[in-house]
Amino acid sequence: MWRGIGFFRQCKLMLVRFVRLRGLPEEIAKGMALGIFIGMTPTMGFQMPIALIFASVFRENRLAAVIGVWITNPATAPFIYGLEYEIGRLLLGMGYVEFPNELTVESVMKMGWEVIAPLWLGGILAGIALAPIAYWLTLRLVPIFKTWRPRRWPRRQWHRKHKHRVNTY
Repeated sequence: MWRGIGFFRQCKLMLVRFVRLRGLPEEIAKGMALGIFIGMTPTMGFQMPIALIFASVFRENRLAAVIGVWITNPATAPFIYGLEYEIGRLLLGMGYVEFPNELTVESVMKMGWEVIAPLWLGGILAGIALAPIAYWLTLRLVPIFKTWRPRRWPRRQWHRKHKHRVNTY
């Protein structure tokens, strides 16, 4: 389906699909806030299933929750997790993690705790800070986007006589 479609058109189609989510703006906003909160936690790789489970338990919009976890994607994750680690490290009063001279199970476990504890603390605090903002923004923007009707994208068609593509506007 996506083959032959440009990157910007794909982005536009995803935006249109998000705008056409079913449900009240408040339901969509709650699902988005839940997804953003889960997206801030260091659970990369498991965020979508976790979002689906929690959205089902709390009876929130599941698709909005899954979309919300994409705040941490391969392009943004290093920056978000780096900032969360720094916040958690500073609040816990910890120093920077030093790579061990010997790779033993004990040294790796110690290094893992020194990374995981600040990352979780920073992630939970970032989620607590960003979820209400995401809720408020989504609650305000969904009604605006639901009335928005995007222009149709120009399609390329084959010209029969000359056997080449032409833009039709």
